Amino acid sequence: MALTSELGKQIKLKEVEGTLLQSATVDNWSQIQSFEAKPDDLLICTYPKAGTTWIQEIVDMIEQNGDVEKCQRAIIQHRHPFIEWARPPQPSARNAKDCMVSYYHFQRMNHMLPDPGTWEEYFETFINGKVVWGSWFDHVKGWWEMKDRHQILFLFYEDIKRDPKHEIRKVMQFMGKNLDETVLDKIVQETSFEKMKENPMTNRSTVSKSIMDQSISSFMRKGTVGDWKNHFTVAQNERFDEIYRKKMEGTSINFCMEL
Repeated sequence: MALTSELGKQIKLKEVEGTLLQSATVDNWSQIQSFEAKPDDLLICTYPKAGTTWIQEIVDMIEQNGDVEKCQRAIIQHRHPFIEWARPPQPSARNAKDCMVSYYHFQRMNHMLPDPGTWEEYFETFINGKVVWGSWFDHVKGWWEMKDRHQILFLFYEDIKRDPKHEIRKVMQFMGKNLDETVLDKIVQETSFEKMKENPMTNRSTVSKSIMDQSISSFMRKGTVGDWKNHFTVAQNERFDEIYRKKMEGTSINFCMEL
């Protein structure tokens, strides 16, 4: 355990166009940039811990229950909008406070990422955009500003929590599928947080402890809205709100912080 923790602390990050990425990703960047998507590929472009696994599972189940002769390939990316795409993307966003909390606990247990330090230290790292895959503000604002100029389906984590069937139907229609209500109800049930947390295919329980130590924190931890209240101090919350106002000024995006 000591060796694993020490390895985690030694993880080095590199920058690509001002965004911090894992060294292995940067070392293969030319291959990533030259990747050619198929015309019917679906790009799921989420910020880390903003519902990536959830969206992927929804897309997979829609494919499994749709026309087997017209299957699409879903490609998961935590990419910024500065990178070109070949197929209309599907971004998913989660309110920044809950996203920060979830990312913090994910970084604690993921030994492929740097040690996040204390919550107080991580708070500073996150608001300054010095986490892997860069600034939450730049990522979300960038995709939001592009959604009306391109064929993009922009989803909110909080909306999926509030009305999963409605949001799953939106994904289905965006994918050009047509499933009946019974199938949609099944997808709602099978992609609930509780179901996915029990499923080894989604809870990452088969991943080696040397990579993800779930004795520190579960890969699928809570999946709630408003957990930030258990972590933010009053001072941190006030400071974050001021930073949010400045960085997101001029955008019409609205997030729900609690359900």
